[in-house]
Amino acid sequence: MAGPDVGFWQERFATGTTPWDRGGPNPQLQQWLDEGLVGPQHRVLVPGCGRGWEVALLAGRGVPVTGIDYAPAAIEACRALLERQGLQAPLVQADVLEWQPDAPVDVVYEQTCLCALHPDHWQRYAQQLHAWIQPGGRLLALFVQARAEESAQGFIKGPPYHCDIHAMRALFPGDRWAWPKPPYPALASGPVRELVVPLTRR
Repeated sequence: MAGPDVGFWQERFATGTTPWDRGGPNPQLQQWLDEGLVGPQHRVLVPGCGRGWEVALLAGRGVPVTGIDYAPAAIEACRALLERQGLQAPLVQADVLEWQPDAPVDVVYEQTCLCALHPDHWQRYAQQLHAWIQPGGRLLALFVQARAEESAQGFIKGPPYHCDIHAMRALFPGDRWAWPKPPYPALASGPVRELVVPLTRR
């Protein structure tokens, strides 16, 4: 398998080597909650849930949410966070390229999973997302902008892998996903930025 394997992620969560972790939920998710793009009436998946900040925020707002992660240590950290906050949510340790929900869901919150996958796997992951979400449902995407000089020279550098907006357009084409009109807000997230792009599944 191209790119990081489960052992790579397990070591980082087990040792606390998670520099991308902001120590709390992404503020964009709070904004989407306030705007009603996601709420208690929606069934939600959070692939690549990591330590679970977004899972906890959603569960605390009464949203039926399931967290998914490749690394057992990430699932353990997410479960511990939920327990500390007196919350409950199903957690699944699985490979997102193979796992399937029991039924299509209303919303997928995509922040850290796509950019953690080697680009060789992006097409498969995009197929998974289309299958996971019911028609009319939403992919609440934060596309990581991690440009690097190596990328300009043709090398694939990551994780995080740069989610170029043109690549995202090809990955989530307009005949399968309804795109909002640009420009897209750019959210600062440590050393990188994230483009805020909520997509609707056709």
